Amino acid sequence: EQGLQLLELGGSVEEDCIQIARCFEATRQRCCRLEQDGRRAREQLARVEAERAALEVKLKHARNQVEVEMKKRHRAEAELEKQERKLQLVFELLMREPWGSEVLSREQCSVLSALAGRHLGVTLAPGRRSSPVDESCQSLLSHSDISYDRTEDDV
Repeated sequence: EQGLQLLELGGSVEEDCIQIARCFEATRQRCCRLEQDGRRAREQLARVEAERAALEVKLKHARNQVEVEMKKRHRAEAELEKQERKLQLVFELLMREPWGSEVLSREQCSVLSALAGRHLGVTLAPGRRSSPVDESCQSLLSHSDISYDRTEDDV
């Protein structure tokens, strides 16, 4: 457009050619800069996509590890409840039987009573869970922000 404007102004042909050549050179340099910018942007995009892929793999492994640990915790809690129930049954049997007080000393009976009152009687409520564990890792994300949805893993 600038070249056409220069021709319309009616200057000498040589000056017009020089002006057109300068416009072409400026346009060529601008194209070179844009090409370099595009190349840098593509390289940066490739680096960011590689980093994203690596983070997705880490996230998948972390999700799997959380799932494994949750299963272990549930099994351990179930085993704990089972063992506590057995202990409570043994204690009740010892305390109910007339020979139980004869076999056990007063000190042993008081220890068992204290355990039953403090530990067994309190913690064996049906369906109870062990005390909550602080599972935070000082992250900016809370545990409610973590999605365990696996539909994204297939993408």
